[in-house]
Amino acid sequence: MTGHSINRLLVANRGEIARRVFTTCRRLGIATVAVHSDPDARAPFAEEADMAIALGGSAAAESYLRADAIVAAARRAGADAVHPGYGFLAENAALAQAVLDAGLVWVGPSPAVIAAMGSKTEARERMQAAGVPMLPGRTLDGVRDGGLAALGAEVGYPLLVKAAAGGGGKGIRLVPDAAALAGGVEAARREAASAFGDDTVFLERFAGGARHVEIQIVGDRQGRVAALHERDCSVQRRHQKVIEEAPSPALDPGTREAMGAAAVAAGEALGYVGAGTVEFLLTDADEFFFLEVNTRLQVEHPVTESVTGLDLVELQLLVAEGHALPDAVFAPPLRGHAIEARLYAEDAANGFLPVTGTLSRFRIPGDVRVDSGVRDGSVIGPHYDPMLAKVIAHGRTRAEAARKLADALARAQLHGIVTNRDFLVRILRHPEFLAGGADTSFLERHDPAVLAAPLLDARETEAAVAAAALALQARRRRKARVLAGLPSGWRNNRALPQRTGFMLGESELTVEYALGRSGDLETLRVNGADLPHVAVHHCEEPGIVFESDGRRRRYEVSSDGDRVFVNTAEGQVALRESPRFAEPVDADLAGSLRSPMPGRVVRVLVEDMADVEAGRPLLVLEAMKMEHEVAAPQGGVVSLKVREGAQVEAGTVLAVLDADPEP
Repeated sequence: MTGHSINRLLVANRGEIARRVFTTCRRLGIATVAVHSDPDARAPFAEEADMAIALGGSAAAESYLRADAIVAAARRAGADAVHPGYGFLAENAALAQAVLDAGLVWVGPSPAVIAAMGSKTEARERMQAAGVPMLPGRTLDGVRDGGLAALGAEVGYPLLVKAAAGGGGKGIRLVPDAAALAGGVEAARREAASAFGDDTVFLERFAGGARHVEIQIVGDRQGRVAALHERDCSVQRRHQKVIEEAPSPALDPGTREAMGAAAVAAGEALGYVGAGTVEFLLTDADEFFFLEVNTRLQVEHPVTESVTGLDLVELQLLVAEGHALPDAVFAPPLRGHAIEARLYAEDAANGFLPVTGTLSRFRIPGDVRVDSGVRDGSVIGPHYDPMLAKVIAHGRTRAEAARKLADALARAQLHGIVTNRDFLVRILRHPEFLAGGADTSFLERHDPAVLAAPLLDARETEAAVAAAALALQARRRRKARVLAGLPSGWRNNRALPQRTGFMLGESELTVEYALGRSGDLETLRVNGADLPHVAVHHCEEPGIVFESDGRRRRYEVSSDGDRVFVNTAEGQVALRESPRFAEPVDADLAGSLRSPMPGRVVRVLVEDMADVEAGRPLLVLEAMKMEHEVAAPQGGVVSLKVREGAQVEAGTVLAVLDADPEP
């Protein structure tokens, strides 16, 4: 049985998932249509589509969350099908129904299935009725404060407050005890409403130390459902996945078979059509409990594709047209091991704060798959999720895949913004991860700020900074209008060494160097300390090769204005060249508390001129659909400088603290 043939497909999404779907469409000869917000008008996905239609607006609510505008765009483009990607309206039954009502093909399960599974509370009820093991949980429909405390006691602590809609780790709060329950519910509701347009939440027992293991399923209209093995997504921060892999290092054959059978049974009970995921928590006793069904393609689907050789987007399109799944899908191979890392524009050492700015260079080398939504010059704004790319390595063994992925990330040239690259590499090289022991508490046992430390140690960093100084002087000599053949700073009579200053974060570094008439390096010091036995073996833009103790090491140096980036095989150093003649800068008002990122002030938690203690939460910022609490770094009287609802830029003064006077 076949339905409608898909000839032109609109992807109701953005970034890397839109590009991923377009890749399969081009291979299959299907024309592509992109929809985009105003900030995304020049984004790679919008420019790569055969046709692009503007939705208008900047925030998701003004663009990608408008089902009416998406259906209107599909009609205007002459599309005959809509693929939702993931996130935004991917699990929105109303969009699916609107697409079908317009006479178009919906690439996904039916609106009824989406509605049933899109509500995690209804999904729990249906799976419990089907006999799937469940963690204790309670809905909060119509519950007031007194009833809330009683439900919390029934579920037991610690517990999670979870959004009934959506995914991606948004709308989730860990509540350790009864005192934190009301605040956790309120915060989860606000975040869920912002991300999904639905503030419904429920309570579920928190299973610490468990693994997050999910089964990829795909079903056709003939009523058949296949399981395509599992993915382990246990390494998470803020309940959002960071590292995903297939297969799981924790499953024995018996548990794998049982979990796969449970996922297939769930799909068959739902009459599931398309690609979906049944998620479970796996305990150290090999017991598994149902979490949710994601009625869409998952971010981490590439690891399944890597180990099975299947194209999941192609299978989605195949069953959307009404075709039966190929018999080979019901006996999928399991070849080697694949690991995926999510590369974010965020400061992992500073509470995973999202980062905005211009990504001036984006290069990831090596034998890896890179699914990205960015390119050189992409602007990372505050409106959407800060994920830049997914990087996937496939190897014959798990160790090989981890090694290849860590090496590719370490060598990557990511210039212009802070990323979580060093954090990812340290996880991939961590002994516990390599031994297969990482569970959902991994980042509680291992401080993310420590894992996010620079890959290059102090000595390697000093060498990189010295390389930057020498590369810059060599570039300037090549551009010199007179005596360009002489070394920089050379004189007939020996003179003082030249100096170049840099800022590395908040640290200032000074490089002193002197070159002889032949260009030989006679002096090389960083912050007054000699770099012994270092010789310049090669200096030609953009590479500097140092030789020390018979070992050569290459440094790739590039600059963008006063920003300088040094890349090595082991990691990257981002510097800012200090001006030779510093301009006067106004001093900050003492006690100024500045915004760590651009965003919106969603709550002010204290009164103006209140006397607060150190650590007291002052206000809540929302950026990229996540909330971030700003607390007082010291005690004192707080003078508020912003109001609720205000949009602020990074560095905006939010408040000024007048420190408590000495007794």
